[in-house]
Amino acid sequence: MLNIAHVDKTYRNGTVALHNVSLAVNEGEIVAVVGGSGCGKSTLLRLISGLDQVSTGTITVEGVKVDQPSALVGLVFQEPRLLSWLTVAENIAFGIRHLPKAEREQRVRTLLEDVRLPEYGDRWPKELSGGQAQRVAIARALAAEPDVLLLDEPFSALDAFTRAELQDHLIYLWERHRRTFLIVTHDIEEAVTLADRVVVMKPHPGRIEAELPVDLPRPRDRNSPDFDAFERKVRLLLDNTITLRQVS
Repeated sequence: MLNIAHVDKTYRNGTVALHNVSLAVNEGEIVAVVGGSGCGKSTLLRLISGLDQVSTGTITVEGVKVDQPSALVGLVFQEPRLLSWLTVAENIAFGIRHLPKAEREQRVRTLLEDVRLPEYGDRWPKELSGGQAQRVAIARALAAEPDVLLLDEPFSALDAFTRAELQDHLIYLWERHRRTFLIVTHDIEEAVTLADRVVVMKPHPGRIEAELPVDLPRPRDRNSPDFDAFERKVRLLLDNTITLRQVS
């Protein structure tokens, strides 16, 4: 579904953000990318979304080269970024305005049900809680039915209880829509809760240190010994990338 092949990204000031990054993500898979500051996680999402271009290498979705934003890839940011002058329903429909009205309205109704906000279509973004606003942002990204959905620290601004609730709800949406999800997060517990595979990156320049399949059954029990052991494994790898950087 998503293929990243030998990607480098060097900015005009000479900063090497990514070096020789290769990653294949299967259809319907959830992959979480974790890493310390400066490892290029957000840069990688920008390249996959077409908001920025690679320096060398290629990124393809369903065999189509990504070099500009397209309907193949959806993106959910850290903040909801809802348009304040549009209602909730109009925000969700923003990227599908080209569709016939009946189809557009049906898709919005279905997504409002999916994010458990069926009565909120006529409300304004300012009337929503943080968790509700992020649900609307996810619905907006799913409205175009992208092949790949990118999520950049989607729950980092929320309190712990709301974050856990939305993590569980994201799994529900994944099961409903069966899209391919690529999630960037600093939260190791979140990565282990959500992902089929955790990718650990190391910084300066950003590159992949390890890929760990998560062989824990769903739904994941955050309090189980197996969950805790896997979380420690990821944390140790991350700690090693930070230590190696400090030593060098």
